[in-house]
Amino acid sequence: MCHHRAAAMTRFCRIELRTTDVPAARRFYRTLLGDDDADIVPLPAEAIARGARPHWLGHLGVADVEGVVRAFVAQGATLLGPIRPSATGGALAILRDPGGAVVALATSPPAPVRADVVWHSLNTADLARATASYCTLLGWQLTEALDLGPHGRHHQFAWSRGGASVGAMAEIKGRLGVHPHWLFHFRVAALGPALAKVRAAGGLVLDPVTLPNGTRIAVCDDPQGAAFALQEEQGGMPP
Repeated sequence: MCHHRAAAMTRFCRIELRTTDVPAARRFYRTLLGDDDADIVPLPAEAIARGARPHWLGHLGVADVEGVVRAFVAQGATLLGPIRPSATGGALAILRDPGGAVVALATSPPAPVRADVVWHSLNTADLARATASYCTLLGWQLTEALDLGPHGRHHQFAWSRGGASVGAMAEIKGRLGVHPHWLFHFRVAALGPALAKVRAAGGLVLDPVTLPNGTRIAVCDDPQGAAFALQEEQGGMPP
């Protein structure tokens, strides 16, 4: 196992929306999630120049940002811009991982990640390289796989050996319209009313999916085009 792997459990410590209309996005997520403190910032001009659309950017908290960046790049990741100081006084780097998804590495801040993000889905153009890099460098552990038919085979993972599954990785090959990205699932009490709010605001809703364990989810785009998912709490109201 690579010696740059973080000694402590590595997980998302910050989830930030980078968008083209901050006030409109803030209104949307306040209405949808009751969230007055969402981490929403302007999509940087250099990202727009690369063709980036609005997106939720996950920051993985590590102790040694430069060391983990070097290790990721050795695995085939691309550093997008220089390593720079973070708002919390540490370091921040943004990468395109070996499977094509954009992710940030940051010095772990004292504040926890938002509590309503309940699942982390990686859509990747190279499943083998993505799973190898995240598991080898960060100590994540693959758990069970779920075959969701047209939605692909999802390989679940835990933050550490023996831990509960916290997300899944899936190949995008054969899934039309899906690009490499991290997709974050926000918990809602009832899926139907939440999806109605997305549609009413001009967002896009894909058909909801019921997982084998009964959990109901729906992938959405917000009105600015950032992808996210909504996941109904167990025992939520029917649509």
